[in-house]
Amino acid sequence: MSIDVLQSHFGFTRMPFGRDLAPAMLHRHHGHSEAIARINWCVDQHGLGVITGEVGAGKTVAVRAAAAALDPSRHVVIYLPNPAVGVRGMLHHIVTALGQVPSFYTATLAPQAAEALAAEHAERGRTPVVVIDEAHLLDNLQLEAIRMLTNHDMDSGAPFAALLVGQPTLRQRLRLGVLAALDQRVAVRYALAGMTAEETADYIGHHVTIAGRADTLFSGDAVTVIHNASRGYPRAVNNLAIHALMATFAGKQAIVDEKAARIAVTEGGHD
Repeated sequence: MSIDVLQSHFGFTRMPFGRDLAPAMLHRHHGHSEAIARINWCVDQHGLGVITGEVGAGKTVAVRAAAAALDPSRHVVIYLPNPAVGVRGMLHHIVTALGQVPSFYTATLAPQAAEALAAEHAERGRTPVVVIDEAHLLDNLQLEAIRMLTNHDMDSGAPFAALLVGQPTLRQRLRLGVLAALDQRVAVRYALAGMTAEETADYIGHHVTIAGRADTLFSGDAVTVIHNASRGYPRAVNNLAIHALMATFAGKQAIVDEKAARIAVTEGGHD
C-alpha cells in the first residue's frame, strides 16, 4: 500500500509518525525534554555525558534536537554513528571533522586529535561536541582512547564535550573495573525511559495534528493497545500507528479503533 493512498484517505497534509520531523515539530514528552536539558548542561560544562535507553526510546532524536539548537558559531558537532571503525577510525574521524589531515601513524593520531580539539576551542572559540552513537558497541581500547582525550590537559579542563549514546548495557560496562577511570569522569548520566500512557496519547495526538487533522483519529482504546504493546517507546508507537492506519483503511473505517490497533500488534508493527 502506498503512502499516497493513506495520505489521501485520511486527508493528511503530510504523513504522521515519520522520522523526518524538524526539531521544532518534535513531541517534547518529559524524557525527551529531560535528555535535552542534560545534554545542554554537559555541553556547557565541557563534560562527559552518558545517555542510555532501549532501542527506539528516542536517544538519537533527543541528541539531534539538542545539537540542532546549538549556536554553530560557538559549537562544532562531531557525530560518529558507528563505533565499528576502531580506535584509529574514531580518532581519524575527529581529526578530519576539525579540518586537519590525520597522521598516518596511530601512535601520533591520539595526540593529534587531542590537540585539534584543544585548538578548535582556543583558536576558534568553538566548543567541539563529540557524539558517539551506538556507544555500547565501543571496545575497551576505544573507551580508553576517549578517556585519554578527556585527560589531555587536566589543569585547564577539557576543551570539548563528549556524549556516549547507547543501550543500557553501556552503563553496566562502564562500571567494570577496567573502565572505572572513565566512569569517574562522567558528569551527566541519563536513562531515557518509555513514555507514560498519557504521553503516548499526547504523542499520537501531536503527530495527527501536525499531519493536518484537528479531530480525534485514534480512539482511546486504540491508543491504550498501542501504548501497552510499544511500552511507550516512540519508534514502536510510530510503527504500530502506521500499521493501525493501514488496517483502518483496509477495513474502510474512518477512525482507528481497538480492532485496528490489535491487527497492527498481531501483524508485527511493533518491531
